[in-house]
Formats: sequence, C-alpha cells, structure tokens
Amino acid sequence: MIFNYDVIVVGAGHAGCEAAAAAARLGSKTLLITMDMNKIAHMSCNPAVGGIAKGQIVREIDALGGQMGIVADRTAIQFRMLNRSKGPAMWSPRAQSDRAKFIDVWRETLDSIPNLFVWQDTVTELIINDKTLVEGVKTSLGALFSAQSVVLTVGTFLSGLIHVGKVQISGGRMAEPASHGITEQLKSLGFEATRMKTGTPVRIDGRSVDFSQTNEQTGENDFHKFSYLDFQPRPLKQRSCWTLYTNEACHAVLRNGLPDSPLYNGQITSIGPRYCPSIETKIVTFADKSQHQLFLEPEGETTQEYYLNGFSSSLPLSLQLAALQQIPAFRNIQIYRPGYAIEYDFFPPTQLNHTLETKRIRHLFFAGQINGTTGYEEAAAQGLMAGINAHLKAHSPQSEFVLKRNDAYIGVLIDDLVTKGVDEPYRMFTSRAEYRILLRQDDADRRLTAKSCELGLADATRRHLLNEKTEQIESIIAFAKNHTVKPEQMNTFLESVGTTPLKHGAKLQDLILRPQLTIEKLAEFLPDFQQQLDKIPNRQAEITEAAEILMKYEGYIAREKIIAEKINRLESVKIRGKFDYNTIQSLSTEAKQKLTKIDPETIAQASRIPGISPNDINVLLVLLGR
Repeated sequence: MIFNYDVIVVGAGHAGCEAAAAAARLGSKTLLITMDMNKIAHMSCNPAVGGIAKGQIVREIDALGGQMGIVADRTAIQFRMLNRSKGPAMWSPRAQSDRAKFIDVWRETLDSIPNLFVWQDTVTELIINDKTLVEGVKTSLGALFSAQSVVLTVGTFLSGLIHVGKVQISGGRMAEPASHGITEQLKSLGFEATRMKTGTPVRIDGRSVDFSQTNEQTGENDFHKFSYLDFQPRPLKQRSCWTLYTNEACHAVLRNGLPDSPLYNGQITSIGPRYCPSIETKIVTFADKSQHQLFLEPEGETTQEYYLNGFSSSLPLSLQLAALQQIPAFRNIQIYRPGYAIEYDFFPPTQLNHTLETKRIRHLFFAGQINGTTGYEEAAAQGLMAGINAHLKAHSPQSEFVLKRNDAYIGVLIDDLVTKGVDEPYRMFTSRAEYRILLRQDDADRRLTAKSCELGLADATRRHLLNEKTEQIESIIAFAKNHTVKPEQMNTFLESVGTTPLKHGAKLQDLILRPQLTIEKLAEFLPDFQQQLDKIPNRQAEITEAAEILMKYEGYIAREKIIAEKINRLESVKIRGKFDYNTIQSLSTEAKQKLTKIDPETIAQASRIPGISPNDINVLLVLLGR
C-alpha cells in the first residue's frame, strides 16, 4: 500500500477526474480519493455534455489532452450542434449521454492510467505545515496520505444540505452524505467561505408519459464530435428528446405553493443560479408568461428514466406532482424522485492565483464548484488546469501553465473567477468571451494542442493529427486563392442559388466568400476542386468546414487578433508585489480596497477588476514609469 504521492485529488467528480488523469499522465504519482467508487464522474444533474459555450470548453479540454470529450463521444445517445443559424463563433456542440455508461467509461479510463491510484474514503482534514504549505490529507478511516500538491474538487459536498419543501437532509447529493471538517479548517486559516444553492428537477418514468402530447427532437448524425481522436460511428443507440410546455393550470398550483417553497419562505438564503432558475423562480420573475418550455431528456440508451429539463424545484413532493399533473403529457405521471435544492459551502475564487493554487496555502489547489461555478464542463476545465499545475508545482515549483483570454474559453473562465469573483453560480456563455471569433469550437486543437504537447500531456497522435489537419486546411485555402473560375462554368448555378453571376473569371476564394455558397456546393461543379478535397483521406468534412470558416471570416479573425495582441502587451506588465495600494493617494478608495484584495498579477488583470477605472490604471502606469 502506498501512502506517499506527488499529487492527491480529493473528489472524483468531473473536476477531480480530469485533475487526477492529467497529473498522472504527466508523470506524477497520483491518488484520487472519492466517497463512492461507483459514482466516479457522476452526472448529478442533467445527463448531457456541452451546450452554448460549454461545448467549446469540452473541445478545448480534448485539444489539451483531457478526457471529457472522448468519454462523451463514447457514451452519447444524441448529438447536436447548437446555434447553427448563427455564425461559427456561436456554434456549440452538445450531447445527451448515457448516465451509467458515462461513469463506466470514466472508471475504465482512470483504471488504465499507470500512475493513478484510487482510494474510497472521506477526507476530513488537510495536513498543513506552518499554516502555509499543504503536505497531505487525513481521512475518516484514519488514513494519512502525504503529497507535494493537493487538489480539492469537492463539488456540493461541503456541509451540503438538501431541501424538498420543509424536509431537510444532510447530503452532498440525494442519498450521499455531506462532508464536514474542511470548511472549518480552511476558515480557521483565514479563508473566506460562504454558501451557494443549486437544484435539480424531478426524474420521470417514461412509461407514464403521453408522448403524443409532446414534440420530438431528434439528434444529428454528421461528422461532428467532441474529440478530434474519434473517427468511429457513435457506438450507442441514438435517442430523441421531447419538448413540451407548462400551462396556466400548472402555474396556479405552483403559485399557491410558494409559501411552502424553501426559496420563498426564508428556509434557503444562499445564492442561486440566475441563468438556470427553478420553476418557482420562473413563474415569479416572468409572471406575464403563460407557459415555459420543458425538455424530456433520456437518461440512457435503454432506461425508461427521463430528466425534466426546465422544471428544477424544491417544492414539497405533493406540490411538484400536482403541478406536473396539470400538463397533458403528465396526467398519469409516475416519478423516480422529486426535484430538490441543495445548499453547500464554496470559497470565493478571488482567493486563487490563475494556476488555481490558493494564495494562502502553497501547493493547495481548488477546482470546480468549490470555486462558485456550475456545470460539468466548467468543473472539468478547472480540474484539468489544476491537475496540470499541481503536477508542475510538485516537480518544478517555478513552472506554471496559464491560458490567456484570447487562448481559450478556459482562460476566460479562470480569469473571470480569480479577477472578478462570483456573486452567483458562474456559468460560461459566449458573451463572456471578448475574443469569441478566435475561440471557435472548430479550431480548439489548432489553438491549444501545441501548448499541451510542450507540457507532455497531449501525445504524439494528437500532434500528428494537428499537423495533418493544418497542412490539409492550408492546401484547400491555397487552391482556392490560386484557382480561377470561368463564368461559363458557374453562372447557371450561381443564378439558381440567388447570387450574382460572373462577368469575367474570378478566384475560387471570391466565390467561397459569398454567403449563399459553400465549398461542398462549389466542388460539385468544379472537378479539379473535388479532386483536391478527395486528397484528404480522413475527416474531409471537418477539415473542409474549418477551411471555409477561415476564408469566410478571415478579416474578422485578423482584426480580433490585432486587438488581442494590443491587450496582451498589458498582460506582460507585472505589478504583483510592486505596490502598497493603500499608500497611493491618487487611487480611489474602492480601487485601493479591490487591488489590495485581488492583488492582480498584471496591469491587464487589474483593468478587468470591477470598480477599477481607467484613471486608476493610468495612475499605476505612471508610477511604473510607463
């Protein structure tokens, strides 16, 4: 039995699994501690991966050598590319997953990593040397494990409290115990901790649903996937989701039940998610709406269990049932369990560096919902970055791996957390990224895989695929720029699709730039172009799509790169440790307080702190002699 490790990861949710896998694959002897080995990477809420902006994060995790995209592809029972009606910066992949198989594939993945060990237990205390350096953990079974770095990915388990009406149950998830001890210890060491709230909907027996009263929503079956390593057909049977709506009768039951709602009778006082509100919150906030859309999402390839997306609730069981029975599809509803709310401890993330190492305790990292985020994807991204940096801290303490805001949505996520903090559960949106034209889902590998190869996390296979993809994209673009198209070849087709015919020869690229035309359509009329595309043996559709995006949006991409480069100059101006902000008279009182609290690493980070004005930044630049 081994008790000494390089890295210990506490908690085996989506953050913990990515952290442990990354640290171990980089070469650290790693221990993953979980309360229940049968719930590794458990999908606590809806059985889905990806979505708006979240899908981009999963692509980035995959491009860096993480595992979520691979697991999601292997367990998908439906795949869709959201926002296809908008520009490619907004396209977001999303998959329904088989909840049970998702756990199985993650467990199989972790078991296959040589340096990774798993221990089933509850961590009750961190071993801290001189209140400044973490050196290991203690567990409820009395085991002592030492490590160079520790990553806390404890989800909703710290002092977790479940609410169903007036019923309160201590737990991190339904039927799973809460964790105690860590919050109290960290608070005694000077950490700030507070409470957040999240919730989950009722789980429905599909045999009791009248599907004739719903609308079917099928998936897509094209080349799109999360992982760039996966060329194979989807291995599981694909299933549909179903949409339906609440109604006034349902709302009336909910309104009458508000006095019994923990959200409205004072029983819950912590911060809840604004962008994923409970059904009680919806009928209060949007009182003028006569209906709200719901989604019935299958929990697996063969199960009858469905997740009712859009009906999160902490009302008493009887009220949840009464409200659902007012919806025609649910007249004879049978459920597996009611929805519930859960309150839990989190630590405001301004107490972290960009590596996700805590500022107070060296070699201690936080990732996931402990930082005030919500969502599997946000958690997994933090876990991956924390695992990488925990490994680096264990073996090369001066090294770190940080992504900038123009590198990845992951960079935006972490910078938002450590710079701005959170006043509600943080969820990623495309609108949070000022460089979203650069952070498209189609080019995550081109942005990030080379960086991961330098670390040693992304392997030779990924590097080869990246080089091959880059060469093939460039060959398509070069052909389009140099190949001339004559009017007699294309004018009949151009008129048929409603675009201006050619008066004289034009470069193929000029036609690709037209919104009515695509590479695929043009290749049908240009045999030479089709032959060029046929030189791509694998992933032709994916590579063609990427090349087309680069040509159509070349000007926008170039302009955004220039803006990002200007901002990055300020990222190189280091200020941490150079000022006692309280002594600078020219700064506003608010600026002094916030700069002291956040202690930004750079001028650029300081400029993103809410309440810091351009004048405050100019004062600092003047004092730096710039």
